[in-house]
Amino acid sequence: MDSNALQGMSAGKQRTLERSRQYLMPNRVDTWTRLGVPLVIGRREGYRIWDVDGHELLDLHLNGGTYNLGHRNPEVLAALEAALRHLDIGNHHFPAETRATLAEQLAHATPGDLHYSVFVPSGSEANDLAIRVARFATGRRKIVALDAGYHGCTGLASAAGRDGTAQFFHSDYPDEFVKVPFDDLDAMEAALSHRDVAAVLMETIPATYGFPVPSDGYLPGVKARCAQYGTLFVADEVQTGLGRTGVLWGIENWKVTPDMLVIGKGLSGGLYPIAALVMTKPVGAWLNEQGWAYASTFGGSEIGCHVASTVLDICRRPESLANARRISAYLAAGLSAIRERHPFLKGVRQKGLVMGLELADATGALQLSPALYRRGVWAMFAGFDFSVLQFKPGLLVDEEYCDILLQRLDAAFGDVERPAA
Repeated sequence: MDSNALQGMSAGKQRTLERSRQYLMPNRVDTWTRLGVPLVIGRREGYRIWDVDGHELLDLHLNGGTYNLGHRNPEVLAALEAALRHLDIGNHHFPAETRATLAEQLAHATPGDLHYSVFVPSGSEANDLAIRVARFATGRRKIVALDAGYHGCTGLASAAGRDGTAQFFHSDYPDEFVKVPFDDLDAMEAALSHRDVAAVLMETIPATYGFPVPSDGYLPGVKARCAQYGTLFVADEVQTGLGRTGVLWGIENWKVTPDMLVIGKGLSGGLYPIAALVMTKPVGAWLNEQGWAYASTFGGSEIGCHVASTVLDICRRPESLANARRISAYLAAGLSAIRERHPFLKGVRQKGLVMGLELADATGALQLSPALYRRGVWAMFAGFDFSVLQFKPGLLVDEEYCDILLQRLDAAFGDVERPAA
C-alpha cells in the first residue's frame, strides 16, 4: 500500500489494512484507499459507526439495510442474549419452536396467500432457492430478470443478476436467464409470451441500480402478464422489505401479491444471519412431497429465528411504520431545499426511506461519497450507476439525527462543487 495513504493513521489501523490487503481483500483495500475511504469500523451504536481511529460517521449505507433497526439495537440485542442462554443453532432435520413461531409470523405478515417459509443464511441463497422452486413448480427452466438487477453472488442468484458478475466466474447461462430493461412492459411481454418462463425474479426497487422507482403500472403489469403466461412472480425484498418504504413490504405500495417473497439482510437485526423464502401453498407444495429437497445446516438457526421474530415484531409496529413515513417526508423537504442550493443534486428518487440521489455527473457518487465520508456520513454509490448515491436512513431515526445529516450533506455538496485549488 502507498505509504502516503497510511499517514495520519494509528499503527493498529495500519496493521489491519495491511493484513486485510495481504490475506483477505487486496482489491477492495486498494480501491477504498484510492477513493479516500480507508474505513476500519470500530465502535458501532444506533445509526452511527466510528472508525477505529475515532472518526464518527452517520450510517446511511446500513450494509444494504442490514442495520434497518440500527447497530446493536438494544431490544434485538436482548433477544440474542436471551436466546444464547438457552438455545444454539439446533438441528435442521427436526421441528423447533423458534422456527415454527417465525414461520407462522411471516405467514400472517406477508401479502396475499403466502404461507410456507424456508429459512436460509442469506438473501442470495433465498433467491437461489426461489429459482429452483419455480422450476420445479412450473416444469420450465427459463428465468426472466432485470438487466440491471442484483440478487446475490451464489450460482443461480448471480446468473439472474447483471451479467458481469456471473461472467467473471464463467457462471452465466444466457439461454436460461433472460434479461429485460427496467420499467419496460413491452420487453417483459415479449420475454414471457412464449410460455416457457418459470419465474420473473425482480427487486421491487432495484438497489444496485440506484433505486429507480417503478412507474405506477409497471409491477401490476408484470404480475398480470405472469398470471397470463403461467409464470411465477418472485419479489426480491432483501433491501425494500421490513418497513423501509413506509409499509412492511415494498411490493404492497403497488398492491401486488407475489407467488414468492425473498426476505434478507434486515431480518437478521444485524446480529445473526438469517433470510427467508416465503411461498404460497401451491408453489411450496414440494415440501409435502420431499422434505429434504432443500436442507441447510445453518438455515433457520434457532438463535437466528428468535432474533428475527423480534426484528419482525419491531418492524410491524404501527409506530415504527409511522416513523418511517414521517421521516421520509421530513427528509424529502430537506433534500428539496438542498437541491435548490446545489445544482450538483439533479434529482431525488424516493419511496419512503429508500432513496437514491441523482447527481449531475456520470461519476458524481464517486465524488460525493468520499466527500461525505470526510464530513462524517457514510453513504455508498450505486454499484451499477455511479451517478446515483444510495441514501438509506434507518427505520427508527429521529428528526435531530436528520438535521445533522442534512447539514453534513449540504457541506459535502459544497465541497464537491467548489473548484479545486
